[in-house]
Amino acid sequence: MGEVYEISGRAFLGVTHRETAKIKLKVKSEKLKVNKIIIKPGEFYLVTTIEKFNLPLNITVNIKPRTTTFRSGLFLRTGNVAPGYQGKLTFALKNEGPIPVTLEMGCRIAHAQFYQVDGGGTQYKGQWQGGRITTKNRERQI
Repeated sequence: MGEVYEISGRAFLGVTHRETAKIKLKVKSEKLKVNKIIIKPGEFYLVTTIEKFNLPLNITVNIKPRTTTFRSGLFLRTGNVAPGYQGKLTFALKNEGPIPVTLEMGCRIAHAQFYQVDGGGTQYKGQWQGGRITTKNRERQI
């Protein structure tokens, strides 16, 4: 886990346009320093990976939460990483349990499962390329 962001404001998802919530950095991973965050019941954050991906066109990645997350009451929302994607990944993390959970920055919260795409893949061209976390304003979807 590389960075943790609070979200605020509003969000919109339409047929042709979208706008995501505003973000504020709460804590990040730093070399030679152990930073922690306590996630209280009901709290929701966007979290990024420390790792940057640089996928070729014949590889896709499926991200799954580590079981310690849900055994602690945390719900980690992940997805797939498209062929050709480059950058850090962003996940949603919410404490759905009844107890506070302390996480050290840099802790392992997900597994990456790599799969070969036979017959060639389609280059990812979406707006999240490069690891962007949110939109700045309402924008046209690609």
